[in-house]
Amino acid sequence: MKNKILPIILTFVFIIIFFVFYKGLQNSNIYTPKVEFKKIIPSFEAKIFDSDDKISSNQIFNREKFYLLNIWASWCVPCREEHPYLMNLMKNKDIEIVGLNYKDDIKNAKLFLKELNNPYKIILSDQDGIIAIEWGAYGVPESFLIYDNKIIKKIIGPINNIRILELEELIK
Repeated sequence: MKNKILPIILTFVFIIIFFVFYKGLQNSNIYTPKVEFKKIIPSFEAKIFDSDDKISSNQIFNREKFYLLNIWASWCVPCREEHPYLMNLMKNKDIEIVGLNYKDDIKNAKLFLKELNNPYKIILSDQDGIIAIEWGAYGVPESFLIYDNKIIKKIIGPINNIRILELEELIK
């Protein structure tokens, strides 16, 4: 009788463990932050990429124009994937793309742009990551659609065809 109880107990324990793990796999633990629309852009001063000159956000963002602030880095693989989409978006005359180079080596960033071309009207340098934090960025790449000094759309992750269509719809 003892020999028959042990396999039954082990089977029962296995079923319980399987059920717990199965239920755990069904629950998504991915955190997606809530995006706050119509948030006023943070005021900042940044070093212009590959220069010692500084520029303030008031000099970059005009009230009557759409801007896309794109946070990127040469070491970021998804940034490389989204780059062709930025090159296509650059052709849209209704939007200007501003780059924020995040915690990057200047030489590597220059090589990145030389290889893939430059879609940015202006590139800012954020060596310590403070500007990206002020914008509420969680990583790279992230992009912010701006109009009238307000963030109207935040894109977490790389830009793709679907997100390009969303941006173009908002710009119209």
